[in-house]
Amino acid sequence: MWLVQLSTPFLNGHGHSTTLLSKHSSAVTQTHWAPPSFLPQINAMKTMQGRVVCSTSDKTVAVEVVRLAPHPKYKRRVRKKKKYQAHDPDNQFKVGDIVQLQKTRPISKTKAFLALPVPKRPSSRPEAQPEELSIPFESQP
Repeated sequence: MWLVQLSTPFLNGHGHSTTLLSKHSSAVTQTHWAPPSFLPQINAMKTMQGRVVCSTSDKTVAVEVVRLAPHPKYKRRVRKKKKYQAHDPDNQFKVGDIVQLQKTRPISKTKAFLALPVPKRPSSRPEAQPEELSIPFESQP
């Protein structure tokens, strides 16, 4: 360790010299704060899910996201709707499709989301196969 003497009239408005303790630059270790490993990573508002309401623009879809928020006075949960412009590079989404919005770098003045198809959930019940009925139709002899 070594001492550094600073003499400047700008330190606290006085012309006094100030001594600071400083370590040699090779002895200084940079430690970054990291959250504990048992805490989950917070991805607040990085992805949202909504319904396509307009797809007339090229490579752009308007997605309406509905969320539930408490009413400020009555504390009842009410639906809040907001429309976002999302990038659709292949023009694959049509009106009524459910999409997932992923936050990206700004693409234009109003577009900062990428529209992705919603991944299919694994269903717990098996798909029902249409079985042949043993009863003959009236039109069949």
